[in-house]
Amino acid sequence: MTSEASYRAAGVDIEAGDRAVELMKAQVKRTDRPEVLGGLGGFAGLFQLDLARYPQPVLASSTDGVGTKLAIAQGADRHDTVGIDLVAMVVDDLVVVGAEPLFMTDYIATGRVVPEKIAAIVAGIAEGCVQAGCTLIGGETAEHPGVMHPDEYDISGAAVGVVNADAVLGPERVRPGDVLIAMRSSGLHSNGYSLVRRVFADTPLDTPFGGGTLVDELLVPTRVYAADCLALIAECEVHAFAHVTGGGLAGNLVRVLPDTVDAVVDRATWSPQPIFDLIARTGGVARQDMEQTFNLGVGMVAVVPAAQEQRAISALTARGVTSWRLGQVGPGHGTVTLVGDQGGSVG
Repeated sequence: MTSEASYRAAGVDIEAGDRAVELMKAQVKRTDRPEVLGGLGGFAGLFQLDLARYPQPVLASSTDGVGTKLAIAQGADRHDTVGIDLVAMVVDDLVVVGAEPLFMTDYIATGRVVPEKIAAIVAGIAEGCVQAGCTLIGGETAEHPGVMHPDEYDISGAAVGVVNADAVLGPERVRPGDVLIAMRSSGLHSNGYSLVRRVFADTPLDTPFGGGTLVDELLVPTRVYAADCLALIAECEVHAFAHVTGGGLAGNLVRVLPDTVDAVVDRATWSPQPIFDLIARTGGVARQDMEQTFNLGVGMVAVVPAAQEQRAISALTARGVTSWRLGQVGPGHGTVTLVGDQGGSVG
């Protein structure tokens, strides 16, 4: 071993890590809830559960990442929105069972800690937590020199939520006669980017698209539905939610159906955003592949009794969520069928 051997010489900059923590403190503070005990910097985050609100608490947990959408962000050197994507992918899985997201932790691995870049990522995570109503209670930034490229990073996160035992949503509540209420996505969200990157491999990211550029569209953050779904639960009867992620609309909706019902989705009730048409036309992607890969404009589905349809749509509209009747539930064997045709050329 030479006299020059040190952690810094090996590529780990502890001072840069400390500076990154200092830069992110104000953003993390924005997410505080009254149940949080202590502050940033401890070995573990502490959260005191409010048993007055949740006398029969069932804890729900979820973990996820952002996937290869990060490659787009890194290529464009834009890091301030992928944190919102991370939060959305995690907390919107929690709310599907009716759980209120309480707190989240994040993990960032990078080839080299650039404090300003890490702070931008965490600012996005904090913004997502504010939108979801949960607190960013802790996290970890790991520097992996020699394993990851200096400009490369990956992020993941986990969250915990709570729901009373008698309020858990899911397949056992869904019954014939229910209707499907769609909530419009903000765009691609955070799924299908391996296909997106292949389709646009020879297309400059600064190509004009809509009112901006292609990269602007590809980095539109995932919509965080958690607060909207909880508000909907408070306003009307909800039997289930389906978070539309990898696997598409049918692949995720089937997960909340019992084996005694079928769901029918009417494609004619909505038009996907133009980015989906562009992907299908540029890549020659068949409709079946599009529907199994992307949300095609529907990011979340609520399953409600038919009598609650208008009340549900009105409640979501009041919160700025574009929503509509997507289809219905009838007797069957636990399958989802898509019928009708859409405008545009999605496959």
